[in-house]
Amino acid sequence: MTFWDKNKKILQQQYGGLFEEITKGENNGFLPEDLKIETTPLGELTLSIKGIYVHSQRDPLREAQRLSESVAAENGAVVILGFGLGYAAEAAVKLGRPVIVAEKNKNILLKAFELRDFTDFLSQNRIIFIVGGSGEGIVNALEIANDPSCFVCASGKKEKPSVIRNKALFGLDEEWYKAIDGRIAAWAMKDDVNTATHRRFGYRWMRNLSRNMSVIRDYPGVLHLKDLAASNIPVFLAAAGPSLDKIKPLLREIHERCIIVAVDTSLRFFVHNGIQPDFTVVMDPQFWNSRHLDRCDPNTALVAETAVYPPVLRMQFKNKFLCGSMFPLGEYIEKQVDPKGTLAAGGSVATTAWDFARLLGAGEIWIAGLDLAFPDLKTHFKGARFETISNSASSRFSPGENWVVRSLRDGFPFKAASAKGAQVLTDKRLSLYAAWFNSQFRRHTVKNYCLFPEGLAITGLQAESTEKFLALPVIRSEIDSRIKEAFLQIENKFNGLNEKNNRAQRYENAVSVLKQSLEILKDDAVRGEEIARAAPGGAASKGNLNLKEQEKVYKELEIIAQRVKMSEVKKIADFMSSPAQDALALEDNDPFCAYLKSMLGMFSGIKRSCDFILREIT
Repeated sequence: MTFWDKNKKILQQQYGGLFEEITKGENNGFLPEDLKIETTPLGELTLSIKGIYVHSQRDPLREAQRLSESVAAENGAVVILGFGLGYAAEAAVKLGRPVIVAEKNKNILLKAFELRDFTDFLSQNRIIFIVGGSGEGIVNALEIANDPSCFVCASGKKEKPSVIRNKALFGLDEEWYKAIDGRIAAWAMKDDVNTATHRRFGYRWMRNLSRNMSVIRDYPGVLHLKDLAASNIPVFLAAAGPSLDKIKPLLREIHERCIIVAVDTSLRFFVHNGIQPDFTVVMDPQFWNSRHLDRCDPNTALVAETAVYPPVLRMQFKNKFLCGSMFPLGEYIEKQVDPKGTLAAGGSVATTAWDFARLLGAGEIWIAGLDLAFPDLKTHFKGARFETISNSASSRFSPGENWVVRSLRDGFPFKAASAKGAQVLTDKRLSLYAAWFNSQFRRHTVKNYCLFPEGLAITGLQAESTEKFLALPVIRSEIDSRIKEAFLQIENKFNGLNEKNNRAQRYENAVSVLKQSLEILKDDAVRGEEIARAAPGGAASKGNLNLKEQEKVYKELEIIAQRVKMSEVKKIADFMSSPAQDALALEDNDPFCAYLKSMLGMFSGIKRSCDFILREIT
């Protein structure tokens, strides 16, 4: 049996669709005659393409080993950009981590499978192939590689990927591989963005939550709206991108056919054009974001997270619904008082709005304004709050165009594939949102259609014509009737006298226990801080302890640390602690001093957090 027969058998058994993909008739790159095979002095095969060697001419196995050793200390999936004859991928799979192979040219894969025995390699149930196309599958591959139900990484938790680039293949198809590199970087940025956002807005979120805490008692959750659309009513989602302008002539038709879900930034577009959305989603905690609602006089239902800027929840919306809090304090109160129903958060209000549309039970979600790019160098629809602010602040020496230029420049812009098949300007932040949508569209069966696609290409978002949209039935009377009936049922159930009184009692009990638990946690943190600071070798003392005395300090601190760890409110306090505190321990080579500094940092951070939270909720 030839190598090709062996490889073919396992490809057909374990890699559904891959064999068919690489053996399809059309060519996607180099021709077979472009590929030259040679035998190295050590007896291994090497490959050259148009005179450029893809592997070492002497020892490709050793070269691959060095490449795998360069990423051995990391824990995430290993991405191989350029398979060649597979040496680097074979070495990488021995690290025990998921391996993602991205290869532009299927003829290279075919040649490799013909010439080398990959049965052991392919038998490893931790390999994903991306072949040809635009390479957009890398995001899904990274999500799968970090899904514990599919693979188990060395660390057992989500990790950033390691990338091994075949320099020769990268150079021969630079545009394709650079696009994948950019998607990997955007995907890997997610945790960094979340951490940076936490540091920037953590105190604002906590202040807003403390002022809004009672709304958990007073407003129902989105869980009550589940399946409102009941499969036969489509939902129209309006983000705030430039292409939103193009639906203006269709607004009446959209209103007649769909439940309309707007994000806060697009609400004024509807109001100023005489249409009220059925729901408006607000997630951002900042004051400036709340200004998008200025002069909108909304006759729409609000969907909000508990940490939004407090005046938003005092506005005269038709109805108000809460989604499950994304923050420990809100989660704690909700669990005790009234769970609201979780909506996914992908860093943008549009991501949460899409998940809300999905929760409504829509079989189809029609979308406009989800450009995630700057088509024609536009940032938002005409008349958006951003434009109003920049125009009002415009002067001879600082024209409004300066704001647009900064918006285009400051997000690390680059060009990527557009929904029209050309190139469009986007940036790292927007491409991160696109990665989120890619992932969600893959996980859920709801159909997603885009009107007037001008932005970034998003796998799973299908461009459709206005003719197909206008073929939808006119059902506004049914939509209004269903929403009215749902709101009435929610009011009767949620604000029935017994339920309302019981919920109020649960709320009072939850707040009381929260305060008591924070006081106890603070007392433990103060005591731990005192011991860590006063111990010889610690921050406030001189001299060293002998081993017996060190053991006593260890035992005292570990008892307190265990009590702190078991506190039901520790997660709330941790949210306000600096993620960098443990770095204090890295500055001292003495293990005992490093331990004391680590404990001091932890206890001090918890004490500050408890003080801040108790001040805010009292």
